[in-house]
Amino acid sequence: MENRDQNLTAWRGDTIGIISPESSADERFQNQTLRPILKLQNDLFVLVFKNHISKHKNDFYTLAVDKKLQFIENAIQKDIKFRNALKGMVIALFTLDEYDLYIKNSSALNKRMMNMLIERLKSQVQLFDVAFSN
Repeated sequence: MENRDQNLTAWRGDTIGIISPESSADERFQNQTLRPILKLQNDLFVLVFKNHISKHKNDFYTLAVDKKLQFIENAIQKDIKFRNALKGMVIALFTLDEYDLYIKNSSALNKRMMNMLIERLKSQVQLFDVAFSN
């Protein structure tokens, strides 16, 4: 398992964001673990969301931008199966030590994780336009 953990951390890359002595444990976890994983998995998240659109509400493409942003937020916050699939895509890339930290405060870390993912997808909403949907 040690080899797995070393490979994961090397593959994900460096910490994203500032970590200071005043940083909370959750903030450190966010910047050392969650941000690099979300960045690594970005293309997969985009494809998964496109698939979600096609399976649940193809009229997404006709919505105004503000409604598209709301759709992204609602999809992740209210569709529990979808949210759990997204969480699984992140948790699968945790090291064993990171998972131990995660389970101690999973509720707060899940909230951070999903909020960061929502913002990431919203910032790329143009990728969900019909011209990019293929």
